[in-house]
Amino acid sequence: MTSHTSRLVVIGGGNMGSALVGGLVQSGWDPSTITVVEIDAAKCAQLEKDLGVRTSNVVVAADGALIAVKPGDVVGVCKQVAATGTPRVLSIAAGISVATLQQAVGNTVVAVRAMPNTPALVKEGVTAICGSSACTEEDYVWAESVLSAVGLVVRVPESQMDAVTAVAGSGPAYIFLMAEALLAAAIAEGLPHDVADALVRQLFRGSGILLAGSSDSPATLREKVTSPNGTTAAGLAVFEESKLREIVHNVVKAAAARSAEMGK
Repeated sequence: MTSHTSRLVVIGGGNMGSALVGGLVQSGWDPSTITVVEIDAAKCAQLEKDLGVRTSNVVVAADGALIAVKPGDVVGVCKQVAATGTPRVLSIAAGISVATLQQAVGNTVVAVRAMPNTPALVKEGVTAICGSSACTEEDYVWAESVLSAVGLVVRVPESQMDAVTAVAGSGPAYIFLMAEALLAAAIAEGLPHDVADALVRQLFRGSGILLAGSSDSPATLREKVTSPNGTTAAGLAVFEESKLREIVHNVVKAAAARSAEMGK
């Protein structure tokens, strides 16, 4: 148990919780001001050794709390945090509405909901946040100061959270499926596995960096690669014939509907 109030208490030392803590330490936060609450003793020892943070097996008070536990455990954890007198909570659990969070913490604590994605593990994530009606600009800035350690942060109204989840939260899996399909196709066309694997990984890395750093739209970047009647045009024609755009729209629609369903 910690002897004084931490700057931040992170409840849950799993992949995303650990990634956020690692990002904060790398971005200059004093590790001794961060406490990770985790019941797995081995994880605690690893976090202390690797990052220099403090750990606890019970919820402790802090200036703010990041909740990185399974959705089913969030409400209970919120109540524990509120009991410590911690003034703010930031939850990264999927499908738990900000109203549910605010109700769980009561009137003396401010709740913020966030939806990060797995590229946060390499500090290239994008996280959307929305706050309860009790949330002030100062509370938003605090949440952004925590989450910006692992990537970009955007503010959205909660009505847009399901769409954010469907595009950015689930999106890495869509990208990885495309990479998986390209790898299989490359091997089927006769490339050795190691060569195909290197090509596909660098293709996604390079294209992502180009897209992120360019002021051109995705459509313009696509057009710049596509010579009339060339190889790229022949490949893209198959995508268009297969109604790829419609498929992607339906994928996002299905994921957003599931996100809405989970939030009920």
